[in-house]
Amino acid sequence: MAKLKSIYVCSQCGYESSKWNGRCPGCGEWNTFEEAAAPAAAAASSKGRQRSNRDLSELIVGIGSVEASRDEVRYPTGLSELDRVLGGGLVRGSLVLLGGEPGIGKSTLLLQICNFLGEDHTILYVSGEESARQIKLRASRLGVDTENLYLLAENDCEAICDAVIKEKPEIVIIDSIQTMSIQGLSSACGSVTQVRECTNLFMRTAKSEEIPFFIVGHVNKDGAIAGPKVMEHIVDAVLYFEGQRNLSYRILRAVKNRFGSTNEIGVFEMRDKGLAEVPNPSELLLSGRPTDVSGCCVACVMEGSRPILAEVQALVTKSGFSVPRRTAAGFDYNRLYLIIAVLEKRLGFFFGGLDVYINVVGGLKLDEPAADLSIALALYSSLRDKIVDERTIAFGELGLGGELRAISYAEQRVSEAERMGFERCILPAQSLKSIDTKRFKIKLIGVRSLRQAFDAVGG
Repeated sequence: MAKLKSIYVCSQCGYESSKWNGRCPGCGEWNTFEEAAAPAAAAASSKGRQRSNRDLSELIVGIGSVEASRDEVRYPTGLSELDRVLGGGLVRGSLVLLGGEPGIGKSTLLLQICNFLGEDHTILYVSGEESARQIKLRASRLGVDTENLYLLAENDCEAICDAVIKEKPEIVIIDSIQTMSIQGLSSACGSVTQVRECTNLFMRTAKSEEIPFFIVGHVNKDGAIAGPKVMEHIVDAVLYFEGQRNLSYRILRAVKNRFGSTNEIGVFEMRDKGLAEVPNPSELLLSGRPTDVSGCCVACVMEGSRPILAEVQALVTKSGFSVPRRTAAGFDYNRLYLIIAVLEKRLGFFFGGLDVYINVVGGLKLDEPAADLSIALALYSSLRDKIVDERTIAFGELGLGGELRAISYAEQRVSEAERMGFERCILPAQSLKSIDTKRFKIKLIGVRSLRQAFDAVGG
Protein backbone atom coordinates (compact mmCIF):
# COMPACT_ATOMS: atom_id res chain seq x y z
CA MET A 1 0.00 0.00 0.00
CA ALA A 2 1.43 3.38 -0.98
CA LYS A 3 2.33 5.69 1.87
CA LEU A 4 0.35 8.93 2.02
CA LYS A 5 2.48 11.98 1.42
CA SER A 6 2.28 14.83 3.90
CA ILE A 7 3.22 18.48 3.89
CA TYR A 8 3.72 21.08 6.60
CA VAL A 9 1.50 24.16 6.68
CA CYS A 10 2.06 27.35 8.70
CA SER A 11 -0.91 28.00 10.98
CA GLN A 12 -0.40 31.77 10.72
CA CYS A 13 0.00 32.49 7.00
CA GLY A 14 -0.69 29.17 5.25
CA TYR A 15 2.84 28.75 3.85
CA GLU A 16 3.38 25.16 2.66
CA SER A 17 6.65 23.24 2.91
CA SER A 18 7.71 19.67 2.21
CA LYS A 19 9.60 19.53 5.53
CA TRP A 20 9.17 20.91 9.02
CA ASN A 21 10.78 24.30 9.75
CA GLY A 22 11.29 25.97 13.09
CA ARG A 23 10.63 29.38 11.56
CA CYS A 24 8.16 30.09 8.77
CA PRO A 25 9.83 31.63 5.68
CA GLY A 26 6.56 33.34 4.79
CA CYS A 27 5.65 35.27 7.96
CA GLY A 28 8.68 34.74 10.19
CA GLU A 29 6.73 33.18 13.08
CA TRP A 30 8.28 30.38 15.14
CA ASN A 31 6.89 26.86 15.74
CA THR A 32 3.80 27.36 13.60
CA PHE A 33 4.19 24.45 11.15
CA GLU A 34 1.57 21.68 11.36
CA GLU A 35 1.54 18.43 9.45
CA ALA A 36 -1.24 17.93 6.89
CA ALA A 37 -2.06 15.53 4.09
CA ALA A 38 -0.72 16.58 0.70
CA PRO A 39 -3.40 17.45 -1.90
CA ALA A 40 -3.85 15.03 -4.76
CA ALA A 41 -1.69 15.76 -7.77
CA ALA A 42 -3.33 17.30 -10.79
CA ALA A 43 -4.25 14.91 -13.55
CA ALA A 44 -2.35 16.91 -16.13
CA SER A 45 0.64 19.18 -15.84
CA SER A 46 0.35 22.88 -16.47
CA LYS A 47 2.24 22.45 -19.71
CA GLY A 48 -0.28 19.99 -21.12
CA ARG A 49 -3.35 21.63 -19.62
CA GLN A 50 -6.08 22.52 -22.08
CA ARG A 51 -7.07 26.11 -22.58
CA SER A 52 -10.56 27.20 -21.50
CA ASN A 53 -13.11 27.70 -24.27
CA ARG A 54 -15.14 30.26 -22.31
CA ASP A 55 -15.66 33.62 -24.00
CA LEU A 56 -15.59 36.38 -21.36
CA SER A 57 -15.82 39.35 -23.73
CA GLU A 58 -19.54 39.82 -23.05
CA LEU A 59 -18.91 40.08 -19.30
CA ILE A 60 -16.53 43.04 -19.61
CA VAL A 61 -18.34 46.30 -18.80
CA GLY A 62 -17.29 49.88 -18.33
CA ILE A 63 -17.28 51.24 -14.80
CA GLY A 64 -19.54 54.10 -15.82
CA SER A 65 -22.30 51.70 -16.87
CA VAL A 66 -22.42 49.94 -13.50
CA GLU A 67 -25.25 51.20 -11.28
CA ALA A 68 -24.47 51.30 -7.57
CA SER A 69 -26.86 53.56 -5.68
CA ARG A 70 -25.91 54.00 -2.02
CA ASP A 71 -29.49 53.54 -0.82
CA GLU A 72 -29.86 50.46 -2.97
CA VAL A 73 -26.64 48.73 -1.95
CA ARG A 74 -26.41 49.26 1.83
CA TYR A 75 -28.61 47.82 4.56
CA PRO A 76 -28.84 49.78 7.84
CA THR A 77 -28.26 47.43 10.76
CA GLY A 78 -30.26 49.31 13.38
CA LEU A 79 -27.13 50.13 15.39
CA SER A 80 -25.71 53.50 14.34
CA GLU A 81 -22.36 52.66 15.96
CA LEU A 82 -22.04 49.54 13.80
CA ASP A 83 -23.17 51.44 10.70
CA ARG A 84 -20.48 54.04 11.39
CA VAL A 85 -17.76 51.38 11.47
CA LEU A 86 -19.09 49.65 8.34
CA GLY A 87 -19.08 52.95 6.45
CA GLY A 88 -22.83 53.57 6.38
CA GLY A 89 -24.38 50.10 6.54
CA LEU A 90 -24.01 46.51 5.39
CA VAL A 91 -23.09 46.31 1.69
CA ARG A 92 -24.95 43.79 -0.45
CA GLY A 93 -22.73 40.86 -1.43
CA SER A 94 -20.03 41.75 1.11
CA LEU A 95 -18.14 39.36 3.38
CA VAL A 96 -17.56 40.79 6.88
CA LEU A 97 -15.30 39.08 9.41
CA LEU A 98 -15.96 39.87 13.10
CA GLY A 99 -13.26 38.86 15.59
CA GLY A 100 -12.58 39.33 19.28
CA GLU A 101 -11.80 37.65 22.58
CA PRO A 102 -14.14 34.93 23.94
CA GLY A 103 -17.14 36.45 25.69
CA ILE A 104 -16.53 39.94 24.30
CA GLY A 105 -19.96 40.08 22.61
CA LYS A 106 -19.55 38.96 18.97
CA SER A 107 -22.52 36.59 18.83
CA THR A 108 -24.57 38.95 21.00
CA LEU A 109 -24.03 41.86 18.59
CA LEU A 110 -24.99 39.82 15.52
CA LEU A 111 -28.09 38.38 17.15
CA GLN A 112 -29.18 41.85 18.26
CA ILE A 113 -29.03 43.34 14.77
CA CYS A 114 -31.25 40.49 13.55
CA ASN A 115 -34.17 42.07 15.40
CA PHE A 116 -33.94 45.23 13.27
CA LEU A 117 -32.87 43.62 9.99
CA GLY A 118 -35.64 41.04 10.34
CA GLU A 119 -38.31 43.73 9.85
CA ASP A 120 -37.54 43.99 6.13
CA HIS A 121 -35.11 41.15 5.34
CA THR A 122 -34.88 37.39 5.80
CA ILE A 123 -31.86 36.25 7.83
CA LEU A 124 -30.24 32.83 8.07
CA TYR A 125 -28.25 32.33 11.28
CA VAL A 126 -25.90 29.35 10.91
CA SER A 127 -24.20 28.06 14.06
CA GLY A 128 -21.63 25.32 14.32
CA GLU A 129 -21.30 25.77 18.09
CA GLU A 130 -24.88 25.92 19.38
CA SER A 131 -28.12 24.07 18.76
CA ALA A 132 -31.24 25.87 17.56
CA ARG A 133 -32.73 25.60 21.08
CA GLN A 134 -29.69 27.28 22.63
CA ILE A 135 -29.83 30.13 20.11
CA LYS A 136 -33.54 30.56 20.87
CA LEU A 137 -32.82 30.86 24.61
CA ARG A 138 -30.19 33.53 23.96
CA ALA A 139 -32.49 35.38 21.55
CA SER A 140 -35.28 35.42 24.16
CA ARG A 141 -32.91 36.91 26.74
CA LEU A 142 -31.90 39.64 24.27
CA GLY A 143 -35.49 40.36 23.22
CA VAL A 144 -35.08 39.14 19.62
CA ASP A 145 -38.48 37.95 18.38
CA THR A 146 -38.53 38.61 14.63
CA GLU A 147 -40.32 36.09 12.42
CA ASN A 148 -37.81 36.49 9.57
CA LEU A 149 -34.91 34.94 11.48
CA TYR A 150 -34.20 31.32 10.54
CA LEU A 151 -31.76 29.04 12.36
CA LEU A 152 -29.50 26.29 11.05
CA ALA A 153 -27.20 24.21 13.28
CA GLU A 154 -24.70 22.77 10.81
CA ASN A 155 -20.96 22.81 10.12
CA ASP A 156 -20.83 21.34 6.60
CA CYS A 157 -19.75 24.33 4.53
CA GLU A 158 -20.82 22.92 1.15
CA ALA A 159 -24.28 21.94 2.43
CA ILE A 160 -24.70 25.42 3.96
CA CYS A 161 -23.85 27.15 0.67
CA ASP A 162 -26.27 24.86 -1.20
CA ALA A 163 -29.00 25.78 1.27
CA VAL A 164 -28.23 29.50 0.86
CA ILE A 165 -28.43 29.25 -2.94
CA LYS A 166 -31.72 27.33 -2.72
CA GLU A 167 -33.49 29.37 -0.02
CA LYS A 168 -31.91 32.74 -0.97
CA PRO A 169 -31.97 34.56 2.38
CA GLU A 170 -31.08 38.24 2.18
CA ILE A 171 -28.48 38.10 4.98
CA VAL A 172 -26.39 35.18 6.29
CA ILE A 173 -24.54 34.93 9.62
CA ILE A 174 -21.89 32.22 10.14
CA ASP A 175 -20.94 31.53 13.77
CA SER A 176 -18.10 30.63 13.57
CA ILE A 177 -15.70 30.01 10.69
CA GLN A 178 -13.43 27.80 12.83
CA THR A 179 -16.26 25.25 13.25
CA MET A 180 -16.97 24.95 9.51
CA SER A 181 -15.49 22.19 7.37
CA ILE A 182 -15.47 20.77 3.86
CA GLN A 183 -15.91 17.00 3.80
CA GLY A 184 -13.48 16.50 0.91
CA LEU A 185 -10.55 17.84 2.95
CA SER A 186 -8.84 15.48 5.36
CA SER A 187 -7.76 18.15 7.84
CA ALA A 188 -9.71 18.89 11.02
CA CYS A 189 -12.06 21.83 11.67
CA GLY A 190 -10.19 25.03 12.45
CA SER A 191 -7.05 24.02 10.54
CA VAL A 192 -5.41 26.39 8.08
CA THR A 193 -6.68 24.50 5.04
CA GLN A 194 -10.27 24.21 6.28
CA VAL A 195 -10.54 27.86 7.32
CA ARG A 196 -9.06 29.08 4.04
CA GLU A 197 -11.22 26.90 1.77
CA CYS A 198 -14.42 27.52 3.76
CA THR A 199 -13.85 31.28 3.58
CA ASN A 200 -13.26 31.00 -0.17
CA LEU A 201 -16.50 29.08 -0.61
CA PHE A 202 -18.51 31.60 1.41
CA MET A 203 -16.90 34.42 -0.57
CA ARG A 204 -17.90 32.91 -3.92
CA THR A 205 -21.45 32.35 -2.66
CA ALA A 206 -21.75 35.93 -1.34
CA LYS A 207 -20.50 37.47 -4.59
CA SER A 208 -22.48 35.27 -6.97
CA GLU A 209 -25.78 35.60 -5.08
CA GLU A 210 -25.17 39.18 -3.83
CA ILE A 211 -25.94 38.09 -0.28
CA PRO A 212 -24.01 39.77 2.57
CA PHE A 213 -22.28 37.35 4.94
CA PHE A 214 -21.26 38.01 8.55
CA ILE A 215 -18.54 35.59 9.69
CA VAL A 216 -17.48 35.23 13.33
CA GLY A 217 -13.77 34.49 13.82
CA HIS A 218 -12.09 33.18 16.97
CA VAL A 219 -8.73 34.54 18.15
CA ASN A 220 -5.55 32.76 19.17
CA LYS A 221 -3.39 33.28 22.27
CA ASP A 222 -1.72 36.36 20.76
CA GLY A 223 -5.07 38.06 20.15
CA ALA A 224 -4.97 37.74 16.33
CA ILE A 225 -7.81 36.08 14.42
CA ALA A 226 -7.09 32.35 14.29
CA GLY A 227 -6.40 30.90 10.87
CA PRO A 228 -4.31 31.89 7.85
CA LYS A 229 -3.66 35.54 7.15
CA VAL A 230 -5.06 35.04 3.66
CA MET A 231 -8.54 34.80 5.26
CA GLU A 232 -8.32 38.49 6.18
CA HIS A 233 -7.28 39.30 2.61
CA ILE A 234 -10.26 37.44 1.15
CA VAL A 235 -12.99 39.19 3.15
CA ASP A 236 -14.21 42.71 2.43
CA ALA A 237 -14.12 43.99 6.01
CA VAL A 238 -12.42 42.91 9.23
CA LEU A 239 -14.04 44.20 12.42
CA TYR A 240 -12.43 43.63 15.80
CA PHE A 241 -13.99 43.89 19.24
CA GLU A 242 -11.68 45.44 21.85
CA GLY A 243 -12.16 45.67 25.58
CA GLN A 244 -11.66 43.78 28.79
CA ARG A 245 -14.14 41.18 29.98
CA ASN A 246 -14.21 42.67 33.47
CA LEU A 247 -15.14 46.11 32.07
CA SER A 248 -18.53 46.90 30.55
CA TYR A 249 -17.23 49.03 27.67
CA ARG A 250 -16.57 47.55 24.23
CA ILE A 251 -14.91 49.24 21.24
CA LEU A 252 -15.60 47.97 17.72
CA ARG A 253 -12.79 48.89 15.32
CA ALA A 254 -12.43 48.31 11.57
CA VAL A 255 -9.02 46.82 10.77
CA LYS A 256 -9.92 46.54 7.07
CA ASN A 257 -12.87 47.96 5.14
CA ARG A 258 -13.21 48.06 1.36
CA PHE A 259 -16.38 50.15 1.58
CA GLY A 260 -15.50 52.71 4.22
CA SER A 261 -12.86 54.23 6.47
CA THR A 262 -10.74 52.13 8.83
CA ASN A 263 -10.40 55.01 11.29
CA GLU A 264 -13.96 54.94 12.66
CA ILE A 265 -14.84 53.16 15.91
CA GLY A 266 -18.08 52.17 17.57
CA VAL A 267 -18.53 52.24 21.34
CA PHE A 268 -20.85 49.86 23.17
CA GLU A 269 -21.66 49.01 26.77
CA MET A 270 -22.39 45.43 27.82
CA ARG A 271 -25.54 45.17 29.90
CA ASP A 272 -27.75 42.31 31.11
CA LYS A 273 -29.97 42.73 28.03
CA GLY A 274 -27.05 42.77 25.58
CA LEU A 275 -24.94 45.49 24.01
CA ALA A 276 -26.14 49.10 24.24
CA GLU A 277 -24.85 51.88 22.01
CA VAL A 278 -22.85 54.74 23.51
CA PRO A 279 -23.50 57.73 21.22
CA ASN A 280 -21.54 60.09 23.48
CA PRO A 281 -18.40 58.21 24.58
CA SER A 282 -16.74 61.37 25.93
CA GLU A 283 -19.45 61.78 28.57
CA LEU A 284 -19.16 58.12 29.51
CA LEU A 285 -15.37 58.15 29.83
CA LEU A 286 -15.36 61.33 31.92
CA SER A 287 -18.12 60.32 34.33
CA GLY A 288 -16.99 60.02 37.95
CA ARG A 289 -13.82 62.03 37.36
CA PRO A 290 -12.12 63.23 40.61
CA THR A 291 -11.90 66.99 41.04
CA ASP A 292 -9.36 67.42 43.84
CA VAL A 293 -6.65 64.85 43.01
CA SER A 294 -3.27 65.59 41.46
CA GLY A 295 -2.02 63.62 38.47
CA CYS A 296 -5.23 63.91 36.39
CA CYS A 297 -5.65 65.62 33.03
CA VAL A 298 -8.13 65.32 30.15
CA ALA A 299 -6.93 64.49 26.64
CA CYS A 300 -8.69 64.56 23.27
CA VAL A 301 -7.96 62.02 20.54
CA MET A 302 -9.48 61.59 17.09
CA GLU A 303 -11.03 58.26 16.16
CA GLY A 304 -11.75 58.78 12.49
CA SER A 305 -13.94 61.89 12.28
CA ARG A 306 -15.01 61.64 15.94
CA PRO A 307 -13.20 63.51 18.75
CA ILE A 308 -13.22 61.58 22.03
CA LEU A 309 -12.26 62.98 25.43
CA ALA A 310 -10.57 60.69 27.92
CA GLU A 311 -9.10 61.13 31.39
CA VAL A 312 -5.38 60.46 31.80
CA GLN A 313 -4.13 59.56 35.28
CA ALA A 314 -0.50 59.54 36.39
CA LEU A 315 1.03 58.38 39.66
CA VAL A 316 4.65 59.26 40.48
CA THR A 317 5.86 57.79 43.74
CA LYS A 318 9.08 56.81 45.47
CA SER A 319 10.38 53.44 44.31
CA GLY A 320 11.22 50.63 46.70
CA PHE A 321 13.48 48.92 44.18
CA SER A 322 16.90 49.68 42.72
CA VAL A 323 15.33 49.91 39.24
CA PRO A 324 12.14 52.03 39.26
CA ARG A 325 9.04 50.70 37.52
CA ARG A 326 7.43 52.22 34.44
CA THR A 327 3.87 51.02 33.67
CA ALA A 328 1.46 52.33 31.03
CA ALA A 329 -2.13 51.11 30.50
CA GLY A 330 -3.76 52.54 27.36
CA PHE A 331 -0.66 54.46 26.25
CA ASP A 332 2.45 53.52 24.31
CA TYR A 333 5.13 52.29 26.74
CA ASN A 334 8.06 53.56 24.64
CA ARG A 335 6.50 57.00 24.18
CA LEU A 336 6.15 57.27 27.95
CA TYR A 337 9.92 56.87 28.22
CA LEU A 338 10.34 59.62 25.61
CA ILE A 339 8.16 62.08 27.57
CA ILE A 340 9.97 61.30 30.83
CA ALA A 341 13.33 61.88 29.12
CA VAL A 342 12.18 65.29 27.81
CA LEU A 343 10.92 66.29 31.27
CA GLU A 344 14.26 65.38 32.83
CA LYS A 345 16.54 66.88 30.19
CA ARG A 346 14.67 70.05 29.17
CA LEU A 347 12.90 71.01 32.39
CA GLY A 348 15.14 69.50 35.09
CA PHE A 349 12.59 67.19 36.73
CA PHE A 350 13.99 64.04 38.33
CA PHE A 351 12.31 60.66 37.79
CA GLY A 352 15.37 58.44 38.33
CA GLY A 353 14.34 56.98 41.70
CA LEU A 354 10.57 57.18 41.19
CA ASP A 355 7.99 54.69 39.96
CA VAL A 356 5.78 56.05 37.16
CA TYR A 357 2.30 54.67 36.43
CA ILE A 358 0.06 55.88 33.59
CA ASN A 359 -3.58 54.85 33.18
CA VAL A 360 -6.20 55.87 30.60
CA VAL A 361 -9.61 55.54 32.26
CA GLY A 362 -12.23 53.41 30.54
CA GLY A 363 -9.90 51.10 28.63
CA LEU A 364 -9.40 53.54 25.72
CA LYS A 365 -6.03 53.45 23.95
CA LEU A 366 -4.39 56.79 23.16
CA ASP A 367 -2.38 55.95 20.06
CA GLU A 368 -1.78 59.38 18.52
CA PRO A 369 0.88 62.02 19.41
CA ALA A 370 -1.78 64.60 20.35
CA ALA A 371 -2.01 62.93 23.78
CA ASP A 372 1.63 63.81 24.63
CA LEU A 373 0.80 67.12 26.30
CA SER A 374 -1.89 65.58 28.53
CA ILE A 375 0.50 62.83 29.64
CA ALA A 376 3.24 65.38 30.40
CA LEU A 377 0.82 67.57 32.42
CA ALA A 378 -0.43 64.56 34.38
CA LEU A 379 3.16 63.54 35.20
CA TYR A 380 4.03 67.09 36.24
CA SER A 381 0.86 67.34 38.35
CA SER A 382 1.62 64.11 40.22
CA LEU A 383 5.32 64.90 40.68
CA ARG A 384 4.72 68.39 42.09
CA ASP A 385 1.38 67.46 43.71
CA LYS A 386 -0.36 70.34 41.89
CA ILE A 387 -3.97 69.89 40.81
CA VAL A 388 -4.85 70.62 37.18
CA ASP A 389 -8.14 72.53 37.02
CA GLU A 390 -10.99 70.14 36.21
CA ARG A 391 -12.31 72.56 33.56
CA THR A 392 -8.99 72.49 31.66
CA ILE A 393 -8.24 70.24 28.69
CA ALA A 394 -4.91 69.88 26.87
CA PHE A 395 -3.66 68.27 23.68
CA GLY A 396 -0.52 68.63 21.55
CA GLU A 397 2.45 66.69 20.20
CA LEU A 398 5.71 66.91 22.13
CA GLY A 399 9.10 67.20 20.43
CA LEU A 400 12.45 66.13 21.85
CA GLY A 401 13.44 69.77 22.31
CA GLY A 402 10.52 70.33 24.67
CA GLU A 403 8.56 72.17 21.98
CA LEU A 404 4.91 71.58 21.10
CA ARG A 405 4.03 70.79 17.49
CA ALA A 406 0.79 71.50 15.64
CA ILE A 407 -1.84 68.77 15.44
CA SER A 408 -4.62 67.98 12.99
CA TYR A 409 -8.36 68.48 13.57
CA ALA A 410 -7.72 71.16 16.18
CA GLU A 411 -11.07 72.90 15.59
CA GLN A 412 -13.06 69.66 16.00
CA ARG A 413 -11.25 68.92 19.26
CA VAL A 414 -11.95 72.40 20.64
CA SER A 415 -15.62 72.14 19.63
CA GLU A 416 -15.98 68.83 21.49
CA ALA A 417 -14.26 70.26 24.58
CA GLU A 418 -16.62 73.25 24.62
CA ARG A 419 -19.63 70.97 24.18
CA MET A 420 -18.54 68.94 27.22
CA GLY A 421 -18.38 72.10 29.37
CA PHE A 422 -14.63 72.80 29.54
CA GLU A 423 -13.64 76.44 30.01
CA ARG A 424 -9.92 76.39 29.14
CA CYS A 425 -8.04 74.61 26.37
CA ILE A 426 -4.24 74.39 26.22
CA LEU A 427 -2.99 73.59 22.73
CA PRO A 428 0.03 74.31 20.48
CA ALA A 429 0.27 77.93 19.34
CA GLN A 430 0.67 76.81 15.72
CA SER A 431 -2.73 75.11 15.84
CA LEU A 432 -4.48 78.39 16.70
CA LYS A 433 -3.95 79.53 13.10
CA SER A 434 -6.39 76.89 11.84
CA ILE A 435 -9.13 77.79 14.35
CA ASP A 436 -11.78 80.47 14.08
CA THR A 437 -11.45 81.67 17.66
CA LYS A 438 -14.48 84.02 17.39
CA ARG A 439 -16.97 81.14 17.23
CA PHE A 440 -15.82 79.60 20.52
CA LYS A 441 -16.53 80.77 24.06
CA ILE A 442 -13.91 78.47 25.57
CA LYS A 443 -10.61 80.18 26.45
CA LEU A 444 -7.86 79.04 24.06
CA ILE A 445 -4.27 79.17 25.39
CA GLY A 446 -1.63 78.67 22.73
CA VAL A 447 1.76 77.49 24.03
CA ARG A 448 5.04 76.81 22.24
CA SER A 449 6.83 74.71 24.86
CA LEU A 450 6.22 72.51 27.86
CA ARG A 451 7.41 75.26 30.19
CA GLN A 452 4.68 77.59 28.92
CA ALA A 453 2.10 74.80 29.32
CA PHE A 454 3.13 74.28 32.95
CA ASP A 455 2.91 78.02 33.59
CA ALA A 456 -0.60 78.01 32.07
CA VAL A 457 -1.83 75.44 34.61
CA GLY A 458 -0.25 77.28 37.51
CA GLY A 459 3.30 75.91 37.54
